Amino acid sequence: MTTEELDDTAQPLLSHLIELRQRLMWAVGGFFVAFLVCFFFAKQLFNLLVVPFSWAVEWAGLEGRQIELIYTAPQEFFFTQIKIAMFGGLVIAFPMIAAQVYKFVAPGLYKNEKAAFLPFLIASPLLFLLGGALVYLFFTPMVLWFFLSMEQPADGGKVAIELLPKVSEYLDLIMTLIFAFGLVFQLPVVTTLLARVGLVTADGLASKRKYAIVAAFVAAAILTPPDPASQIGLALPTILLYEIAIYAARIVEKRRAESGAEDESDAPSDDENASSEASTP
Repeated sequence: MTTEELDDTAQPLLSHLIELRQRLMWAVGGFFVAFLVCFFFAKQLFNLLVVPFSWAVEWAGLEGRQIELIYTAPQEFFFTQIKIAMFGGLVIAFPMIAAQVYKFVAPGLYKNEKAAFLPFLIASPLLFLLGGALVYLFFTPMVLWFFLSMEQPADGGKVAIELLPKVSEYLDLIMTLIFAFGLVFQLPVVTTLLARVGLVTADGLASKRKYAIVAAFVAAAILTPPDPASQIGLALPTILLYEIAIYAARIVEKRRAESGAEDESDAPSDDENASSEASTP
């Protein structure tokens, strides 16, 4: 390979690296700005995350009880606020980060590949937010209601046992549940992408439905408190998402078959090829 050929090869690589650096700077800058905003409002955001706890108190019949959370180390609540800022900053900045990723890979995609990639880019954060909303509105109050039911009042000489969560442990519980449900809600997106590249089929997914149902309940039993309501609350959405994934895979296969039929109809037949060859002088 000559020096000129090496120079020609180095130029595209250098331009790609410059483009990558620019996209990374925009993504990191967007996250940093969102992090600062969320850190400024960290206490308000934490109070918002405590709302499901107040709902659980009402469900447990403890109206009028003051919600109290504690921290036992001087720096604990400070680092808790940093975690809140990082979590909120990532959620807020995700559209910008995803847009920068798309702008970096889009020049290397064909037009039909861009059209196929965009719906997943939009559906993924929406499904994650849907899973987080389910955790916030239903699952977290249900879990905390179960934990509150284990309290023991100071009656008849019994020792008073009261739930006083630490701020860091409460935030870890909320974040773990949101991430778990958010990832589970990505099942239709991942399955559809695998179906597009031919790694899975709708019939294959349907044939393993019974195993998926058992796996959903096993995962729910491991990830949730040992009460039927919490386990069903995680297992049922997982099973529903699996059915949606099967339906999405069928749509992908149907469109692929229709596209293949159109290509075959557009291709010249053997008779047409023979007549064209015969008419050629």
